[in-house]
Amino acid sequence: MTGAAGAAPPREGDFLDSGRELQRRLVEEYYRGLAEAGGPQRPVAYMLVGGNLTEIVRSFGYEVVFPEIVALNCAIKHRSLENILHAEAMGYGLDVCGYVKNDLGLQDLGGSTPFGRIPRPDLLVCSFSGCYVYVKWWEALAESYGAPMFTYDVPYLREEVPYKEDIQYMVAQLWEFVHQLEKRTGRAFDMEELKRVLRETRRAEEGWARYLRAGRLRPSPIEAYFEAIFYMFPINVLRGTAQAADFYDVVNAEVERRVREGNLPLPEEKVRVLVEGVPPYTNYRTFWDFFRKWGAVSVVATYPKVGGLFDRGFLHDPARPFESIAEYSLGAYVNQSWTLRRKLIQEYLREYSVDAVVIHGIKSCRSFTAGQGDLRDWLIHDQGVPTLYIESDHQDPRYFAPAQIKNRMDAFFESLDQRRTTKAPATEVAA
Repeated sequence: MTGAAGAAPPREGDFLDSGRELQRRLVEEYYRGLAEAGGPQRPVAYMLVGGNLTEIVRSFGYEVVFPEIVALNCAIKHRSLENILHAEAMGYGLDVCGYVKNDLGLQDLGGSTPFGRIPRPDLLVCSFSGCYVYVKWWEALAESYGAPMFTYDVPYLREEVPYKEDIQYMVAQLWEFVHQLEKRTGRAFDMEELKRVLRETRRAEEGWARYLRAGRLRPSPIEAYFEAIFYMFPINVLRGTAQAADFYDVVNAEVERRVREGNLPLPEEKVRVLVEGVPPYTNYRTFWDFFRKWGAVSVVATYPKVGGLFDRGFLHDPARPFESIAEYSLGAYVNQSWTLRRKLIQEYLREYSVDAVVIHGIKSCRSFTAGQGDLRDWLIHDQGVPTLYIESDHQDPRYFAPAQIKNRMDAFFESLDQRRTTKAPATEVAA
């Protein structure tokens, strides 16, 4: 077997330094703070990551909880299966989204997690952006908690330039949401406070985009899938705060230091990979090791863009607060048509000098996975890029088959060595 099969994967501390330590501290502080939330002076809003209205609820003094992120942290801590099995015992089927079953099982079991107790919501904000399951999930939460629910209806993005009518439709909903918040909180809407929050948001987005674009360098000083998953936390959970903006200043200084000192994700970058799809959080380290073994570094990935395509030039604009919030929601990665997603991936292939693509399909997530089979064929036959499609789940460890996935990935990366030697056409390892 050719390639770097014998190379030991680097320890995390070999290149993850101050940014990772700061991220850990921010996560701990966030969950510790949630234990104090929920009182009359600090209401809690549940929201979804894609196309969310974080800045508006922050301007009204709400704490924000993202059940998707709670679920993925449960999975990384190997606590997701307990919640999923409980949800299935409640009557939720095997094909229901793992995030949904984790969350509903967790709340029925009392909301206790390895990283703290999750407070009950005072408000449920459903941004219907890319996935209809969101609506049914939030309806189940509203029934369980008895909390009011606001549904933010986001049309799919069909063209690169949003339709004016779509923006107007969404801005009208945002004003409706603001008026509801005024009634619920007894506070008048403060546009200047929203603009202040948006300025912090924009600073964080600029820093996050700068970090992601570092993957263009050769060799890449970042791991744009596995490392970026950690570094997504501030841009998704803490967006609109000075903490999030300051975090990316620290991270980008670290990336500059990595470049100077040659302290890189792997001792030798052999394969530059684009990764499409949600990670298998239940076996996160194992999956990463399958890449590192072969000197494969993800220099760009689509999953870190579910919270916003900030690396493609979009930034919230305090001078156009509601319009830019609407544009942000429309442009969430899974809210785009497959035509637009393919164009984005095609641009990434060129800009990041990608050698191969790995697509990780999620059994229980149709919104992200639907169309990935056609994407694989398009990449192989139209773009000439070697592409591997594998499948497991982001929450349910019962669907992760390590031996099978390892064998397919080993065969794929070995075939890349042979292809480089023989200049053979792009192929996909057979299932």
